[in-house]
Order: sequence, then C-alpha cells, then structure tokens
Amino acid sequence: MTYQITLLPGDGIGPEVVAEAVRVLDFIASKYNHTFEYKERLMGGCSIDAYGSSLTEETLADCKSSDAVLLGAVGGPKWDDPAAKDRPERGLLALRKGLGVFANLRPVKVHPALMEWSPLKPEKLQGVDILVVRELTGGLYFGWPKGRDVKDGRERAVDTLEYYDYEVKRVMELAFNLARGRKKKVTSVDKANVLESSRLWRQIATRIGKENPDIELEHTLVDTASMKLITGPAWMDVVVTENMFGDILTDEASVLAGSMGMLPSASLGRIDDASTVGLYEPIHGSAPDIAGRGIANPIGTILSSAMLLRHSLKLEVEASAIEKAVEQTITDGARTADIGGKLTTRQMAEEIIQRL
Repeated sequence: MTYQITLLPGDGIGPEVVAEAVRVLDFIASKYNHTFEYKERLMGGCSIDAYGSSLTEETLADCKSSDAVLLGAVGGPKWDDPAAKDRPERGLLALRKGLGVFANLRPVKVHPALMEWSPLKPEKLQGVDILVVRELTGGLYFGWPKGRDVKDGRERAVDTLEYYDYEVKRVMELAFNLARGRKKKVTSVDKANVLESSRLWRQIATRIGKENPDIELEHTLVDTASMKLITGPAWMDVVVTENMFGDILTDEASVLAGSMGMLPSASLGRIDDASTVGLYEPIHGSAPDIAGRGIANPIGTILSSAMLLRHSLKLEVEASAIEKAVEQTITDGARTADIGGKLTTRQMAEEIIQRL
C-alpha cells in the first residue's frame, strides 16, 4: 500500500534528524512491502526567509492532503526578534490549528541503561512510564485578546487564557481512552485554586471520570505535579493538562529520560476520525548551537516516526519493530554525545537500522 507523508524538516538540526528518520522509514517500507511517498516542504524560519511566511497556504494544503506529517524543529536566533511580524513558532501554532490536532501525546519512558544520565537518583526512576496528553489548540497560546498597547501612560501586554467546554471534554475523553490500554489511571493537572479556566477543566474532568468508573482519576495542582515529577515520577501514568502547563511539564519530564533528544511526540485529533492528519515531531528544539555538525540525537525523531506508523497509518507491527530496535540499540551501548557517546547522527541511525 502507498502512503503519503509530508516532511517539514524546518530549521537547525531539524533537517539532520528528519533525514535519518526517513532512512528508517524507507527500511521499514522495504522490509514490510509498503510504499512511502514524501513531499518535503519549508516551514519555520527557512520558510520566512524563502517566502516571507513561517507557514504558507500551499504548505498547509500539502499537509492536509497527506496521510501524516513528520516535523523536525523550527526556530533559532536569526528569527528571535520579538517585534517581528512573523516568527517560526507562529507557523507551528498555525499548523496545529490548521490540521485540527488538539492533543499532543508525549511518552516519557526511562531506559535502564540511561539512568546515569538523568539528574535524578536511579531509585527514583524505577518504573517511570508516563504518557502526557497536552491540550494543544486552546489556552494562552490561542486566546483572544492578546497584544501590547499603552494604557494610562504605561506599556501593557495582554494574553488571554480561554477554554471552551468542548475543548476540555475531547482531550479528557482521549486521555481516558488511552489510560484504558495502560494502567487505568488518569492524573488531571490544573490550577483550580486560582484560575477560573482550571475550575472548568476540573469540573469536566470529574464528569468524564464518573462516566468511566473503571479508570482511576486524580486531580493535581500544576505546582504539585511539577514537584512530584522530580520527587516521585513513577506515581504517574496518563497525565492530561492544558496547553501551557503541558508545554512546561513535558520539558521538565524530558530530563528523566536523560536527554530531550530521546523523546518523541504525536499531535492528534480524534483517533476514530480518519480525516484528521497526525503531526509527529521530537520534543526538542532546533539546537542551532550544534546544527550542521552531525552530532544531534535522531532517536526522538525516529521514535516519532514509529508513532506516525502506529497512529496515522495503523501499522502496529512496524511501529513496534522500530521501538524494539531503538531499545536494543541503547541496551547495546550505542550513544550520541548528549547521552555520553561519540556516534554521529547518521551512525546512530545505522545502529538502529542494523537491529531492524
């Protein structure tokens, strides 16, 4: 069968890690008799340079017409001017909104061979296997009004934290469905002691919890959750939270695995809606300080491609094969610089392909 995949390598190390993920996908296609057809498009800073826009209408249309989208990373110092009309991150937000992907899945699993690279003591990392479900298209990043003005002679900046009930309901239902295939526990993270939006969030979470009595639901304030991620992360299973909280907590959680370069993500709409195009990307940024040196860790992107196979193409056997190959590669001691080794980006991908 033939599948259409749009590639958005982006900026910095993005093109380097996406190239290696494509090599892994091509090996999978050959081994399992699939055909993956790729369309590579510009997005982010490189698109601003080429077209004056971080995400063009044409690129968005290509993404919407694909079976899935694989993204590298966007941004860098060149495009960091806060006064700029367009910035790479704006294109990323527009892409998520345009594709209708409202939930970002970020698995955080600690490999026993990499515990020494986490700042936490090994005994705190035993059994850590977390899936963070982050609401992706609401909250502060999308609320209106937003902007800067002058009021009473003082410069002022405004961002609006806004959620509708349906936005909370759909991401909460997804979290409960995912928990049913895991340890049947959902931790809903909010700030209900302060924020009205969080009180709505907790109210809906409670209602969905009553509709799913086989799943354990607990409510946790975001400051408590951030503390427990460090003091006792094994207590978490499926964690569901709003946009900005999820953005911050998942970056914090990445240190559990030893390096941000290890972790993948999937941005999805309704799993039962075949018309929704999934967006897959590593959680790390564009890392301009190491771009072009060929030392970036490609594992996060390669594991993102495994999530692409599982969620968008429904190729579970192939997805599991990649994940097992990555796990064996780490067990066997293959390492890029961020986890204490000397392998290049290409060499690490070769090690994974050998085990496939």
